[in-house]
Amino acid sequence: MKQPLAYIHPEAKIAPNVVIEPFVTIDKNVVIEEGTRIGSNVTILEGARIGKNCNIFPGAVISAIPQDLKFAGEESLAIIGDNTTIRECVTVNRGTVAKGQTVVGSNCLLMAYVHIAHDAIVGDNVIIGNATQVAGEVIISDFAILSGACAIHQFVHIGAHVMIQGGTLLSKDVPPFVKVRNTSTSFSGINSIGLRRRSFTNDQITGIQNIYRVLYQSGLNNSDAIDKIEAELPASKERDEIILFIKNSQRGIIRGYSSSSDR
Repeated sequence: MKQPLAYIHPEAKIAPNVVIEPFVTIDKNVVIEEGTRIGSNVTILEGARIGKNCNIFPGAVISAIPQDLKFAGEESLAIIGDNTTIRECVTVNRGTVAKGQTVVGSNCLLMAYVHIAHDAIVGDNVIIGNATQVAGEVIISDFAILSGACAIHQFVHIGAHVMIQGGTLLSKDVPPFVKVRNTSTSFSGINSIGLRRRSFTNDQITGIQNIYRVLYQSGLNNSDAIDKIEAELPASKERDEIILFIKNSQRGIIRGYSSSSDR
């Protein structure tokens, strides 16, 4: 259903059952798949690819050109996966020559006033709280939860199943399965509640806790801690994911804490 008060470029490719409310603008080179609803006053610009059964609330702007002075008008995309909800006044910029695309995965929730900058990659089942700002080329892995009013520095990598407290200013990488507190932007235990909700077993959770005890409480530097984890702790999918994340970190990982509980 397409409202007569909406502007839709004739070259846009829109599935027949997409709902488009009044005062929407849809540019050329846009694809919107079936079952999606576009709220009033949404602007969808060139390069947008929006999946099935998405719900985009009023005032959102999808695929505006990057806020990057190096951008030279190159063709690029902003991709939104299936079943994703984008709330009021969210902005998702399209990519630059760096990666060519900005991606928000499937089954995500981007709350009001979230900004996703150029070439950022947001995985599946991610929740990003109100007014959180995600800079260029950030990677946010599956099932991460970022609470409201966080600010994420460019190139930061946030691991899977992470929980970040509201108001956090984040400039270091966050390894998988952990919680981050905003008072010191530091590790504050593992995200055990979130892991249980996603059917991680007690043995898996205990194994993750043991890994981070070595990493953050043994007094070893990261390299020596990784050697100890590989030598002394049993191999598991979670152990290997954590080790690979830390070895591949470009910005360094968040620091440990002085006193807290990981339960």
